[in-house]
Amino acid sequence: MSETATRRENFRFFHRLRVRWAEVDMQKIVFNAHYLMYFDTAISDYWRALALPYEESMHSLAGDLYVRKATIDFRGSARMDDMLDVGMRCARIGNSSMVFEGGLFRQDQFLVGCELVYVFADPATQTSKPVPEKLRSLLTGYEAGEPMRTVETGDWARLGESAGALRRAVFVEEQNIPESLEWDEHDATVLHAVARNRLGQVIATGRLLHAEDGVSHIGRMAVHRNLRSGGHGAAVMQVLEEAARARGDRMVALNAQRSAERFYARLGYVSHGDGFEEAGIPHIEMRRALR
Repeated sequence: MSETATRRENFRFFHRLRVRWAEVDMQKIVFNAHYLMYFDTAISDYWRALALPYEESMHSLAGDLYVRKATIDFRGSARMDDMLDVGMRCARIGNSSMVFEGGLFRQDQFLVGCELVYVFADPATQTSKPVPEKLRSLLTGYEAGEPMRTVETGDWARLGESAGALRRAVFVEEQNIPESLEWDEHDATVLHAVARNRLGQVIATGRLLHAEDGVSHIGRMAVHRNLRSGGHGAAVMQVLEEAARARGDRMVALNAQRSAERFYARLGYVSHGDGFEEAGIPHIEMRRALR
């Protein structure tokens, strides 16, 4: 582990956690084996920060990552109820291997470091193979501060296959909404938005219906189940709101599932009227004025 990993400012990515009772030992400090779990949890979140659904992404890259070596450097101890920030960064990429460095901090105090060496390999034989250029570019881009997603808009003819696949996965397969209720005549005429990661995989989608009396309607908002709370839905919402504003709409409305009400509230939407059920799921209408 390099000394750069001991300084908080050298990490772009952090995973926050609180030490639980089950993780401390008779010395009243975190048992040493749990630190490796902390870093493993952080690197799972690191992949989400890259907008990568891990299993699907590795399948598309025709390989997988296997741990070759894990090293822990103990400098200090964490205790029960400590709030910890686990930094993670890709430090080096070789031909078939990559090195990740982790730093565990209590506020600005460095406690524990970690070095994880992974090998990119064929899942069937577990024999090493070169790190794909797409993955190499993605990792170096993230560490350089580059964006991990793009959002494009278009009609159903151009984006329907991409948007439809994610909507089917979220609404039909995950939420058990009947196919007959998911697809309607609006798809062919409205504006669609699709967010993609840097592998080209669809991670979020939504659509903007035509306005009535200056009020437009956003619907069919869906985010890949492994990447929720990553800002991807908000990015799609922003693009659709900008499109509504550009055409002169004065307000945007949507029918929010109750489970997503707080998400839309954080984006400035306000509940309107009474709740109702749609496809057997509780909903509430929400609105936001466009300025």
